[in-house]
Amino acid sequence: MKFSIDREDILQELQLFQGIVEKRNTMPILANILVNASDNKVDLTGTDLEVGLKSNFNAEVTEEGSLTVSGKKLYEIVRSLGEGKKIDFKEGDDLKMEITSGESQFKVLCLPKEDYPQVPEPRFEKKIVLPLETLQQMIDRVYFSITQEQRYYLNGALMILKTGSIELVSTDGHRLAYTSCELDSLKMEEEIRGIVSKKTLGELKKLENDTVQFDMDENNLFFKIDNRILISRIIEGKFPNYEAVIPKDNQNTLTISREEITSGIRRVSLLSAERSRGIKMALEKNQVSLFSSNPEIGEARDRVNADYDGQDVEIGFNSQYLIDFLTTVRTENVVFKIKDENSAVLLKPGSSEDVKYLYVLMPMKI
Repeated sequence: MKFSIDREDILQELQLFQGIVEKRNTMPILANILVNASDNKVDLTGTDLEVGLKSNFNAEVTEEGSLTVSGKKLYEIVRSLGEGKKIDFKEGDDLKMEITSGESQFKVLCLPKEDYPQVPEPRFEKKIVLPLETLQQMIDRVYFSITQEQRYYLNGALMILKTGSIELVSTDGHRLAYTSCELDSLKMEEEIRGIVSKKTLGELKKLENDTVQFDMDENNLFFKIDNRILISRIIEGKFPNYEAVIPKDNQNTLTISREEITSGIRRVSLLSAERSRGIKMALEKNQVSLFSSNPEIGEARDRVNADYDGQDVEIGFNSQYLIDFLTTVRTENVVFKIKDENSAVLLKPGSSEDVKYLYVLMPMKI
């Protein structure tokens, strides 16, 4: 294997692989990426067996071949070289990759390419195309309420594709985030449901393009963005019945400035218990009173004017869970739909957006 390329043309691709390759070294080869050079093109492949990435770019290939090399070290070496530099890559003796640029020379130990795990190949026969920016906005709205725990079906977001719309749902058992968007261009023969891992969603947020092509097989989801293909192993398990969780009859309605309530919660939470992050909200006509206390530090109070139509209610929340929602919404006002101090609360933007957003939060005892 031997090829040459400008530093900038390979650096961006290598950077994307840093979130993919396995860093814990449960299997040493998962810390490597597979580099294959042929026909004046270089293909890169990385995987941790749950999420994979394929990328390709043009290069001056003078000798075909492939190697697996540390993704982290390859990136650090290329990044350390000066801007505008030409870099030569060559397969050396004894399973080494030789990297040369000007007076800089490196020899990096490799592992046998035969040991690299096979990464699934998509076909993209379904011809499903989604607007990437819209999908990324939806990911932002559900990402923070994805948990990492033994119930694997909660370790990702449920994605639902059907004619005319896309939906994403996530929950960690304490809260639920739901977002949907109408897509007139989306034509489906049948509804598709799959749980997309948090890591995959995080990688999708990093990519740039107008559109993303989508495909799937029995075990994997595929996302093609320009010259890159993101592969995500489908998380097994039955996602909770989220529709049953969304409150339908919460009669007490609070409409409040997003900026003012966010600032108030941030201030009061400074003296909340570090573990629970709990604060209490007292809702009464035209105002919301905020309170927190910590026996080891003290207590804090604040008050925010609001439009409140309902019975007086005192209700406790994890302040961070509220902040997660409030910093994701973009509307001037937000709406709380409340039943009582023990029932789930429905939060949503104060005005309609292109992307529909609902957030369900369980109260806590304080």
